Amino acid sequence: MRTQVVIVGSGPSGLLLGQLLTGAGIDNVILDRVGKGYILGRVRAGVLERGTVELMRRAGADARLNAEGLTHDGFSIAFDGRDHRIDLAALTGQHVTVYGQTEMTRDLMAAREAAGTSTFHEVENVALHGFDTDRPYVTYAKDGVARRIDCDVIAGCDGFHGVSRRSVPAGAMRTFERAYPFGWLGVLAEVPPVSDELVYASHERGFALCSMRSMTRSRYYVQVSADERVENWSDDRFWDELRSRLPRHHAEAVTTGASFEKSIAPLRSFVAEPLRFGRLFLVGDAAHIVPPTGAKGLNLAASDVHYLFDGLREFFLDKSMAGIGAYSGRALARVWKAVRFSWWMTTLLHHFPEGTDFEHRIQDAELDYLTHSHAAATALAENYVGLPY
Repeated sequence: MRTQVVIVGSGPSGLLLGQLLTGAGIDNVILDRVGKGYILGRVRAGVLERGTVELMRRAGADARLNAEGLTHDGFSIAFDGRDHRIDLAALTGQHVTVYGQTEMTRDLMAAREAAGTSTFHEVENVALHGFDTDRPYVTYAKDGVARRIDCDVIAGCDGFHGVSRRSVPAGAMRTFERAYPFGWLGVLAEVPPVSDELVYASHERGFALCSMRSMTRSRYYVQVSADERVENWSDDRFWDELRSRLPRHHAEAVTTGASFEKSIAPLRSFVAEPLRFGRLFLVGDAAHIVPPTGAKGLNLAASDVHYLFDGLREFFLDKSMAGIGAYSGRALARVWKAVRFSWWMTTLLHHFPEGTDFEHRIQDAELDYLTHSHAAATALAENYVGLPY
């Protein structure tokens, strides 16, 4: 089998890239080691920057997003028993859209199926070959039969634990990492959200976030230690802990109910450089991870897709190497700004168990400055809605 682009991974970044390529007349095949049901069962972030929404429009997969996505013109930071609203619309003239990653993935899957483009799920033994030449190829097994796809380019969209980054030769890549001494315990419940907008809460007991997937489905998080186990948390214990970290008016507005998803996510910052190795390009979580505090993970994957798609379009349609040659530098410049922002939001709002009294006072001063400085609030808002591509 032969195609122009093999995309490894059928999460939102792989699907988005595939749909954009298909729209440009560039042949592509997607491979994934897991099935569609597993992919659609994963619960992930749901705050979309304007650039991500625009890419969904260009991919022809934005109809349901436009109908069901929630436009948010701001969010609140709560501390010392009070709220401070960050007015995104007033500070930047922009907004964000709340729309679950699972729904975005579902929409892209439907668009790909409608286009009749090839996707192979539940494949095994995926291996990348020859990407340091102009004749790369990918081998895999499907239903016990060994197969091969020859191609011009491989896009690694297969996440942090995928085969793409692991295929890079030793010494060709440099990595940067910061692991945080806590995680997020999250629950998903069919209850109305505590507020029309997201609430980020900083408290001496730890961080909390009140989010939503719709006006009838809420997503809540509390900071827990890195070694905490989800089995230790009943729904009642979770609701009590959440309310203890919120200002009274929010705590009283919490509607409790049985959770239908509960998990603990560790927090880390991670970047691999470069993002290009000959004809292999790393995209999204295969190349970088950010704490979810700034809602940048999915949006960074989308911006990688933007830069890579532009480069591949030039490569295949204009016969130019300029775009793919610039991909890594262009994408990483934006990645590092988002990594900085996510790190800053995390250090601003979380309680660090090893933190000194001095560091806690610095957090207090930073929050006070943020709530009284128009310039500081604007810088936060600019980064939250998404820096330009």
